[in-house]
Amino acid sequence: MVSTARDLRTGRSVWEGRSTAKVRHAGLRGDLTADVLVIGAGITGAMIADALAQDGLAVIVVDRRDDPVKGSTVASTALVQYEIDTPLSMLTRKIGKADAMRAWRRSRLAVESVAARLAELKVPDVTRRDGLYLAGNTLDAQGLEREHAARREAGLPDRLLSRNQLKERFGLARSAALLGYGNLAIDPRKAAHAMLAAAIGNGARVHAPVAITDIDCHARSATAITDRGHAITCRYLVMATGYEFPKFVPMRGHTIISTYAIATVKQPKRLWPEQCMIWEASEPYLYLRTTPEGRIVCGGEDEDFSDEEKRDALLPRKTRTLQRKLRKLLPGVSAEIDFAWCGSFGQSGTGLPRIGAIPGMPHCFAALGYGGNGITYSRIAADIIAGAVNGRADCDADLYGFRER
Repeated sequence: MVSTARDLRTGRSVWEGRSTAKVRHAGLRGDLTADVLVIGAGITGAMIADALAQDGLAVIVVDRRDDPVKGSTVASTALVQYEIDTPLSMLTRKIGKADAMRAWRRSRLAVESVAARLAELKVPDVTRRDGLYLAGNTLDAQGLEREHAARREAGLPDRLLSRNQLKERFGLARSAALLGYGNLAIDPRKAAHAMLAAAIGNGARVHAPVAITDIDCHARSATAITDRGHAITCRYLVMATGYEFPKFVPMRGHTIISTYAIATVKQPKRLWPEQCMIWEASEPYLYLRTTPEGRIVCGGEDEDFSDEEKRDALLPRKTRTLQRKLRKLLPGVSAEIDFAWCGSFGQSGTGLPRIGAIPGMPHCFAALGYGGNGITYSRIAADIIAGAVNGRADCDADLYGFRER
């Protein structure tokens, strides 16, 4: 296998409780050729395939599972935010002010790009949501003041709320918060299905289950070999295997951890004012969003290990912890649970992804959207990789490439 096979999730996510159209796909019965082969049929692969197919390229998407969109995409809580895991004021110290500002601005643009494409495709359950970033043990009230100043300098509008303002407007008891604007809450499964369907409508082919065991790079092409001995020859190859590490890709600075989430019963009349996304400047952190039918999706409680059995064994205890924290933060809501799940989750030292050409492998790219902004980073990956394949340089590609920072 060219990527590390993982049991990416356990439990039943809220998205699995909804019906959605199937993605047309078939098994692979012989050798194939294409302009681009995308390995991985989750939301990252879907966005990349959609972008490439829109450009008129012949695209093949393969996935080792029996159906597309059955990996970590279904475990996502799908807060599509421009706010990177690493606050701008802290990212500046890691990579410099100019690059940190570029990274945050590009995330802002990526959210707008996701919104535009999902609107074009008429994908349901896409909602604009502002975001509340609550003071915590990572950034206290003074830290949020510095973060506010950094964002304003970068041209990213937000509002610094005092304790009294936060309590009066949102009913939340914290020393301060930043109010940001214009993020998205989506159903990641429906979004991925819609983009794969759009790619198919533009001529792409999806094959599953297909396991890629080896990749051979040539002077003008690459060939992927399947576990059944078939060959897929392409001008370009893209690894979009998510939290299953691609074995040919440098992974320094990236790790796989475990994360947990719950979704409550429907309670549309008990939700907080404005239904902003909420997350904490804390470690461990808590984050919340709502769904169109009035559920609260609550996640966090990450653990720094990737062992699936150990991860799954903690699910009952983590579920209770998330319930307790939800009740404490929002005493007026119900913490009764309809769905609980856990999954593997990738993170990086900077909070930024790795996207670009794989060193030493001509014609091969990787899109590793590790960090809390996975869907936002998938959009950036689609833009960068589609540009590279079509000879269009991307002005921010250097932020994400496989180089030391």
